[in-house]
Amino acid sequence: MLYQDRLKRLAILEDLARQGQLDLFYGDESQVSSEGYVPYGWQFPGEAVCVLAEKGYKINCFGLISRQSACHWATATQNINAQFVMQELEKLSLTIHKETVIVLDCARIHTGNLIQQRLACWQQRGLFIFFLPPYSPHLNLAETLWRKLKGEWLVPEDYLEKDGLFYAVNRCLANVGRQLTINYSPFNLN
Repeated sequence: MLYQDRLKRLAILEDLARQGQLDLFYGDESQVSSEGYVPYGWQFPGEAVCVLAEKGYKINCFGLISRQSACHWATATQNINAQFVMQELEKLSLTIHKETVIVLDCARIHTGNLIQQRLACWQQRGLFIFFLPPYSPHLNLAETLWRKLKGEWLVPEDYLEKDGLFYAVNRCLANVGRQLTINYSPFNLN
């Protein structure tokens, strides 16, 4: 029941965004680790495979992406928490020019008191938060952003040293919507 209700509401938001009546962004956090990203692979029998990487560091990313590949993002070496998310949404709320909806999952850092306390102020500025139903990462376009970043845009050499990886992640995110785009399929209720 909750899932179907939120799905219908999301379809309405998608339709309003398609008509240009509001901006719609999907947001989430991810981490790029020095250990590399290997979602799958294969090798010949007896062949040794390795990914060279300096161990022990990670880059945390917070990103908002639209279906048209417009992207707002921030990276950090510290953990991304509710304070971090609140600050990024606060900055965004001061720059929007029309009603904007941010679609987030129900993680605690998105639904906690710190965020709840800012909702009324953001709504006065035209920034609204829409929470996805639980267990529905397939509805969050930001998941595709992270998959593309780790699986296509970053190359194995980017993982060799900390500064190089930090630079590469920031370079990629800065180019989303410019040189790097994602072709999202139209929203479908099915």
